[in-house]
Amino acid sequence: MDRVALRGLKARGHHGVFPREREEGQTFIVDLVLGLDTRPAAADDDLAKTVHYGVVAEEVVDVVQGEPVDLIETLAERIAEQCLKHQGVKQVEVCVHKPDAPITVPFDDVTITITRSRV
Repeated sequence: MDRVALRGLKARGHHGVFPREREEGQTFIVDLVLGLDTRPAAADDDLAKTVHYGVVAEEVVDVVQGEPVDLIETLAERIAEQCLKHQGVKQVEVCVHKPDAPITVPFDDVTITITRSRV
């Protein structure tokens, strides 16, 4: 399986279990790896035979900016579901970063990474 990766998609969302997170929001960063067969697109040099990563990027930002959830696990699941709606995408790895998580000790990042496949 071939892979198309998008790294560092940034969007502001209002996800989290604490009222401050819901009210003020924060930046989330998303990395994606889309698994698909790119041979048909390469053979014909045809965008319609692959995944349009620009469209995927916009859809992921819409999910992050959309309906708030408590957990980044839930956010990652929603992003994966959106990516798998694209016909050619057979598998997706989603990593959601929450660099401004409400943690009381110094840290660089909090992430959740999931892998989902088309059934």
